[in-house]
Amino acid sequence: MLKDLHDSGLFRLLLPQALGGAELEPALFMQTIEAVAQGDASTAWCLCQACGSSMSAAYLEPSTAREMFHGPGVSVAWGPGQGRAVPVAGGHRITGKWAFASGGRHATWLGGRCQILGADGKPVLDAAGKPVGRTMLFERTAAAWTDDWNTIGLRGTGSDSYSVQDVFVPETHSFATDYTLSPDDTTKRYITERLYCFPAQSIFASGFAGVALGLARAVLDSFLQTARDKTPRGSTQLLREDAVMQLRFGEAEARVRAARVFLIQTLKEAWAEASPPLPLTLDQRVSIRIAATRALLEARDALDSIYHAAGATAPFDRQPYERRFRDMHTVVQHIQARQQHFAVIGRYLFGLEIDTTYV
Repeated sequence: MLKDLHDSGLFRLLLPQALGGAELEPALFMQTIEAVAQGDASTAWCLCQACGSSMSAAYLEPSTAREMFHGPGVSVAWGPGQGRAVPVAGGHRITGKWAFASGGRHATWLGGRCQILGADGKPVLDAAGKPVGRTMLFERTAAAWTDDWNTIGLRGTGSDSYSVQDVFVPETHSFATDYTLSPDDTTKRYITERLYCFPAQSIFASGFAGVALGLARAVLDSFLQTARDKTPRGSTQLLREDAVMQLRFGEAEARVRAARVFLIQTLKEAWAEASPPLPLTLDQRVSIRIAATRALLEARDALDSIYHAAGATAPFDRQPYERRFRDMHTVVQHIQARQQHFAVIGRYLFGLEIDTTYV
């Protein structure tokens, strides 16, 4: 299956065309992830994570990017955490541990955010007094793994922790921006096409919303068959003939369709309005954050409603509901689905300063 995914180009959807990638428009990327999630959410999640991480190619010198992303079986994975990097001739020696590396065990390259240490062993600070950091890219074989992804859902992502000890990373295999790849800093982007005007937070938020929308769509479609065939205990009519079920299904369908259209339209507008090489404006980023967070939460609520409507059919693992319920409730625990994002959006709309880390 992994070879099929690579052969189909699904790991290269957001890789620059100059490197053999699709450089896909974000709205189409989201819909691709959504379609995969209808079949398997873990696969879709890993693809989203790998594709978003591959946007790092835009920040690497072209010769390095060509070397790293050459061939059909290449993918990148990383997750949050912190490492330490000691400058040495030609690069850095790094030590650190990172977590939530979805798809990391079959990746070619891993990444890790590191603080740069000075000769005194203390973090180097920038002009604003903040620690200077770089994202380091190193071969998966250099890392040790901790099998700690024991969750109720998305089990197939294998989002384990990984660590390195005193590993050399060439200067060319690192870049100054943080793992969000936000293009509103001063880090040099070697590829400045329209896609790379989008900060990775917008891409990850939209892609993971696609996972949630795909899960919700799969459950809605499955319920159509259940409602046609099932006569609940104590009832004389099919489930689809129950007025309460009709109402519940109609509301769930409306939630998913509306959230999906809102997200696609928002991404298309941002794509049309982008002005390479300039990054997206904060207005555009806020709009994507609104639409992506809403899609994640609306998809969850729609799926929960239908899971409950399916009654005693839903909990059995032979049915199409149980795993998708668990997957959904793992998806929405991710930082991209935090309700707190709406508070940040509210502050911004009121004209107040906001933390743009996750916008």
